[in-house]
Amino acid sequence: MKDKSEAFRHELKYRIRPADYYAIRQRLRPVMKPDEHTRADGRYLIRSIYFDNVQDKALREKINGVQKREKFRIRYYNDDFSFLMLEKKIKRNNLCMKIDAELTKEECRAMLAGDTGWMISHPSGLLQELYCKMKSQQLRPRVLVSYVREPYVYKAGNVRVTFDSNIRSTLFHRRFLEETVTDIGVADNPGEMILEVKFDAFLPEVIQSLLQTEGIWQQAYSKYSACRRFG
Repeated sequence: MKDKSEAFRHELKYRIRPADYYAIRQRLRPVMKPDEHTRADGRYLIRSIYFDNVQDKALREKINGVQKREKFRIRYYNDDFSFLMLEKKIKRNNLCMKIDAELTKEECRAMLAGDTGWMISHPSGLLQELYCKMKSQQLRPRVLVSYVREPYVYKAGNVRVTFDSNIRSTLFHRRFLEETVTDIGVADNPGEMILEVKFDAFLPEVIQSLLQTEGIWQQAYSKYSACRRFG
């Protein structure tokens, strides 16, 4: 199994209100295309099981503004357990890179249950790395983060613009990969959304102009940190 890796990409984030969302989306739609993997409504549900240790290493590095950091997570879409991905997200200032490897449902359930011995001889180097860090750093699944994403793409610059809404956390709930999820919303303000802009070497001027909106500004935001505020 070969792990999939992307090059470092720029990642910009903005907290926006519903009115900003409707205005920006209206401007983007004639220029950018919806992601082909969305449902009929142009969105999909993302769930991510994040790993951290008992000292909350990943959480503290984010809060303390450490410029070079990494997080491991298991991600799946639309509550479909037939396609599960282990991902390692590497962050360098405003640059990010993702390395991922596909998991079977059986492998995922074994890992979440603490049965990890098989990982050391797995064909995926990413699973082998997580195994070593689960042993050396005591990484464990900590929280399930859920949200609805509406994505748009633009070929030049490999641009991806997403609107993320209804961000929810499982709080102290420690069971994962369940048919029914018990969670709670974490937005500071009703209807608040996260606008994310990802691109390679450059952001085309046409996209820059479409995104310009009075009253919003780039800022650091972590869904994982937001969902760990309660535990």
